[in-house]
Amino acid sequence: MRTFTRLSPAVLLVLACALWGSATVLSKALLASIPAVTLLVLQLAPSAAALWLAFSFSRERVGSPRLVLPLILLGLLNPGISYTLSLMGLARISASVSTLLWAAEPLMILGLAAVFLREPVTPRLLAVMLAGMFGVSLVSDAWSGFQGNENDPAGILLLLGAVLCCAFYTVFSRRLSESLDPLFIVAVQQTAGLGWAVALLLWGTSHGGPSDLARLSPGLAAAAALSGLLYYAAAYWLYIAALRSVPAAVAGSYFNVIPVFGVTFAFVFLGERLSAVQWAGAAVILAAVFELVRLTRDSGHPRDAGRPRGARVT
Repeated sequence: MRTFTRLSPAVLLVLACALWGSATVLSKALLASIPAVTLLVLQLAPSAAALWLAFSFSRERVGSPRLVLPLILLGLLNPGISYTLSLMGLARISASVSTLLWAAEPLMILGLAAVFLREPVTPRLLAVMLAGMFGVSLVSDAWSGFQGNENDPAGILLLLGAVLCCAFYTVFSRRLSESLDPLFIVAVQQTAGLGWAVALLLWGTSHGGPSDLARLSPGLAAAAALSGLLYYAAAYWLYIAALRSVPAAVAGSYFNVIPVFGVTFAFVFLGERLSAVQWAGAAVILAAVFELVRLTRDSGHPRDAGRPRGARVT
């Protein structure tokens, strides 16, 4: 692990983005055999364990007890509710479309910050938001009446609901102290999310129940655990390591390449392809997010527009 931390922040951030993109594709493949809630439990359990192990070796102090409950509540929102909706949606749409829709999260954060935190929205920022919304409509295939075989409207709504939960998480999390160790924050929140997922699993729904675990082959269980370690533990650890050297706003600009990795891996390993209209929508979304990152650097608002889901709290 120390060898990785000696790498430049740029390399760490690109590696984190590659892991987020590849793990999405792996999750899509696993959802063909594992229900969404069951998969989330299998992903979060090893990730939370790895994060607590890393935190124990970091020798950082545990945060103030009065902040633990807010962290747990935020963890129920993200990754708990958010990634439950995300995996349910991913089961119904392509991994390519999923990663592109996640790219709209900074735009949602901007809108929510304006509504709940009264942060100013200039005409230029409003134009960026509207452009991003237009790009989402193109990527989701809304203009053709959702005629794509892989683009179930219910799946798109579930995925957008997941993105919205993460945007709410980012806005609400600003109330917490920046003095908390980021690794501690992520460990607590992923543990809370795991508790949510286990409760859903024990409840038993069409999206997963305890009997699913007994039917899983060792190979599938191992692949699910690996996807969780890649997506939730390793990627966030690389991101946190990079944050020790670069500001969050700079780190956020790298997350625009996550869809590039996601679409590429989905094409190579799943044979997914985007239509010309969806490619146009992808270009609009990425252009809007790049412009938002640029405006963030110039004005300092919104502070969290480039922050990855659940990675850090201010």
